[in-house]
Amino acid sequence: MPPGFGPIAGLIVGHAQDELALTGCTVLVAEHGMTAACDVRGGATGSRELGVLNPAHLAGKINALVFAGGSAFGLDAASGVVRWLEERGIGFDAGVARVPIVPAAILFDLALGDAARRPDAAMGYHAAAAASAEPVAEGNVGVGTGASVGKLCGMERAMKAGIGCWTEECAGANGKTARVAALAAVNAFGDVRDPSTGRLLAGARTAPGSRDLLDTAAALRRGQAPAGFGRSPAPPANTVLVAVATDAVLDRIALQRVAVMASAGMARALSPAFTRFDGDIVFALSCGESEAALEAVGAAAAEAVAHAIARGVSQARSASGLPGLAG
Repeated sequence: MPPGFGPIAGLIVGHAQDELALTGCTVLVAEHGMTAACDVRGGATGSRELGVLNPAHLAGKINALVFAGGSAFGLDAASGVVRWLEERGIGFDAGVARVPIVPAAILFDLALGDAARRPDAAMGYHAAAAASAEPVAEGNVGVGTGASVGKLCGMERAMKAGIGCWTEECAGANGKTARVAALAAVNAFGDVRDPSTGRLLAGARTAPGSRDLLDTAAALRRGQAPAGFGRSPAPPANTVLVAVATDAVLDRIALQRVAVMASAGMARALSPAFTRFDGDIVFALSCGESEAALEAVGAAAAEAVAHAIARGVSQARSASGLPGLAG
């Protein structure tokens, strides 16, 4: 399939952003609910309501998933999504009210734009209201507005990144196919490699005015310490947030395994992946009626994630002094 997210029946996506502050949020909405699980890989995560993804949790489905910039402040965006869903009578039936179930995860983009302006409830509401089944915009949009990669030597030698999407198909039942789509918000401490060739695409540069890449993993192996390590300020916080959605029907236990398998795609594209400076999380979502084996979905998910991360840098435009591959 060509690059892009889905479509996955019953799932819509919306972005909202602050172009001046270089931050934003992205919302995935399933009005009829979607089964969900996650795999937490990074050492610096920020999240809300991940407990509802536990297979033992009473709420069997979630209604939306929010990715936001702004570090922990950005978690407030989920409140706006909850309000938008409540106004439409969408949520877990608690008898006296329908309670929208909306997990959220954040990335740190405060070092690039205006640190005093972060995603809030109003921005989350606008992102939910903008959600549609139209092709999902990539690059400097939504949660990717202030994203960057390659921060070994500090922000002055980093590169611009953003949102990337990719969709794969796998064998389903009765000769049909199941669809597996990945959306990645790429804000990594390390570099991004082409998953097909291993070639470095974007990351830490050898000098502020150069486009030559340093190779973060190699520099770390040589003993180079991250900028700010061991003193204040600490290395800029980072996170790659990934949502993998499939139209295959899978329960939360199966989706947990899909999320784990999908994280292999992060390791293919990120160099290095899963550091203590990153808050990497993979969410797996099931929304549809197709049938496919767990292992087939997981293998397709890993492939989709790797290519979505690569597009997260290839589609990013230059901003705030950081060069982007899209100009």
